[in-house]
Amino acid sequence: MSNVARTDVAGTLAQSRLGVFSVIGFALTAAAPLMVVGGVVTTGWAVTGTLAFSLAFVIMAAVLSLFSIGYVAMARHVTNAGSFYTYLARGLSRRLAVGGSLVQLLAYNLLQVGLYGIFGASMASLISNRLGQDIPWWTYSLAAWAIVAALGVLRVDVNSKVLAVALAAEILVVVVFDLVFLANPAGGEVSFAAFSPGELSGPALGAVLVTVTTAYVGFEGGPVYSEESKDPRRTVPAATYLSLCLMACLYAVTAWAMSVAVGSDKVVATAQEHEADMMFRVAADHLGGSFIVDLGHVLLLTSIFAGLLSFHSAVARASFALGRERVLPAVFGRTHAQSGSPMIGSIVQSGIAFVVVIGYALAGADPLVNLFFWLGMTGGLGVLILLTATSFAVLGFFAKNPGDEPLRRRVLAPGLAGIALLGVLYLALTNYASLLGVDPDSPLRWMFPATYGLVAVIGVLYGQFIATARPEVHAGIGFGANAISSYAEFGLTTPSESTTGSVR
Repeated sequence: MSNVARTDVAGTLAQSRLGVFSVIGFALTAAAPLMVVGGVVTTGWAVTGTLAFSLAFVIMAAVLSLFSIGYVAMARHVTNAGSFYTYLARGLSRRLAVGGSLVQLLAYNLLQVGLYGIFGASMASLISNRLGQDIPWWTYSLAAWAIVAALGVLRVDVNSKVLAVALAAEILVVVVFDLVFLANPAGGEVSFAAFSPGELSGPALGAVLVTVTTAYVGFEGGPVYSEESKDPRRTVPAATYLSLCLMACLYAVTAWAMSVAVGSDKVVATAQEHEADMMFRVAADHLGGSFIVDLGHVLLLTSIFAGLLSFHSAVARASFALGRERVLPAVFGRTHAQSGSPMIGSIVQSGIAFVVVIGYALAGADPLVNLFFWLGMTGGLGVLILLTATSFAVLGFFAKNPGDEPLRRRVLAPGLAGIALLGVLYLALTNYASLLGVDPDSPLRWMFPATYGLVAVIGVLYGQFIATARPEVHAGIGFGANAISSYAEFGLTTPSESTTGSVR
């Protein structure tokens, strides 16, 4: 067999395995809808003291919809599992793309690893309350880690089936709870205070918008699976818009429904008392018995687990894209011979998660605050940075390749989205102490955001090194499976190819 034939098998992801609803499954489960409405929203009420999360969800859905117009338009021209990294390379510069790739890997790793904290803590609480067994949180986290590590190297369509089952169960319980809440309004009157602009103001505005933005993380994942989609030009746009629409409806309506059942004047106090148990306890008050609380906890755990698996898949594919183009070592560009999954990226991500969980366990750190909340919010900040940069990358790409895309898709939408996202990013950085729940003068307020700046600078410098020392690799950045054909465009000699499809 020739080298080219072997490259086609081992240097690409599995082809034509994912349809629209499979990609939506990955996007929605990365967001973990039940965890957002049952944990993030209620904790947000408790921390910020602000009621209008429903309005904030609608506002950010509008901003992200605007972003998606240019994003999916560019996806029709660029098919690559690298997602943000690829867009930055093709729209801005290869050096900036390398910096962005490290920001992307850091952000998604933080989001994925942070979920082990809430999974372990929630499972430990459930077992302790119902069985009286006090088992350390990290025991459950490591059990979940082992399952995710095993599923991560299986066929991507196997993972999509696991995610689909978990997603269907949590959406069903959320819809049932919404109907119960709206059918039993506090004081017998349905209030729309959760959508009042007057409730969304003051110093907590930045914290609320960033928390809401973090809840939407995952909607942008369609292009990550473009190479494995049956029809990328249709699948990616449809999955992106439908995912965003479903998230907005689930989040905004459920937050509003809970406020109706509790009473708008009692929401914050109730959230501060019960936090992540609030949604299930309110449902139990109307449905009777404690079974609903236990069921809610179980489905919360499946929601978190689905998010773990989805973020794991996203990290593995981003690593694969970088390895295939030799930005990371070539071994990351290998896929499993039978499953077609990005095996090495999956294994490395599992290794990182294992080390972090063990480290937090040995340090005796709080799994909810220090692992889940701090890392999760910081991961969300990284995605916000990437969304903002990608808006301007879309502008840059279409400035060079206008094609037949209308002006609204290639200029107006991404330009307006970029400005809006810059505003949200400014609010995030100036209110980061509120996000972490630390004192305004705490060094943590700048240490976490500064990490992205440091990583980005290192990446840009590394990109400059690649441009100087390995011009053939630099020429292929952002071209994915077509990287080799890009060398002729830059007048460079085509490098030899390994059996893994990587460039030496």
